[in-house]
Amino acid sequence: MKIIDIHRKTTVDNLYALLQEKLNPQFQQQRQSDISFNIENAGTFVEINQPALYEGYLFRIEIQETKLLITRYADYIDDVNALTIESILNELFEELAGDIGITFVLEG
Repeated sequence: MKIIDIHRKTTVDNLYALLQEKLNPQFQQQRQSDISFNIENAGTFVEINQPALYEGYLFRIEIQETKLLITRYADYIDDVNALTIESILNELFEELAGDIGITFVLEG
């Protein structure tokens, strides 16, 4: 699990909207691929998956106050698509934090 502090409160709905708008276009541009990922708002967390390519989710993101708790599906940690998504997520988390920036609380 990776925990990132964005130093401001947000909601699952805000995170979901940001990911819906930007994740797939950025992924497709970076990987020069037409793969699209499903982004699901499960109420208490957002999940990113692609059932045609992966069993289970790739990422699950929960929000606790100002912290984002990111769980990666263990089988896909070294997968190039998952690594690309993780890189994009880090950029989008910076955007979500704004001027304040982010702090990595836990990486592992």
